[in-house]
Amino acid sequence: MIKIYTDGSCLSNPGNGGWAAIINNDGNILRISGSEKNTTNNKMELMAPIRALQKISSNEQVEIYTDSKYVELGITEWVHKWIKNSWLTSKKEPVKNKELWIELYNLTKSFKIKWIWVKAHAGNPLNEEVDLLAKKAAESN
Repeated sequence: MIKIYTDGSCLSNPGNGGWAAIINNDGNILRISGSEKNTTNNKMELMAPIRALQKISSNEQVEIYTDSKYVELGITEWVHKWIKNSWLTSKKEPVKNKELWIELYNLTKSFKIKWIWVKAHAGNPLNEEVDLLAKKAAESN
C-alpha cells in the first residue's frame, strides 16, 4: 500500500503557488514539490496528487491524504456529475480547472485509490510536513 500526503499553497489567490507530496512506498519516502506563478490555491491542490500519481507504477493500491475538501469531493463525487453534464456545474457553469480535473481523473483509472480527507493544522505530522513543503515551493517563485 502506497500512502501519499498532498497539499497546495498560494501566497495570494491568485499569486505564486506551490504544491507538494510525500509518497511513502513501504518505507521508501519520496518528497516532491513544484511551483507556478500567477496560479490559484485550488490548482496547486490538484497538482499535488497529479504529480504524485505520475511518480508511481500503475495498478498499485494507494491511499491519498488531502486536507482539501475541493480535491476529495471533486474526485470522489463531483467529477462523475461533471462528466455526465458535459463539464458543467449544477449551476450550468463551466467547471473551473477542467483540464486538471480531466488529468487527475484519467490518472486515477490506473490505480486502486482510497481518498482520505484530513483536517489541516491538526497535528498530523505528514500533513504538517507536506503543508510546509508546499509553502516553501510557493515562496521559491
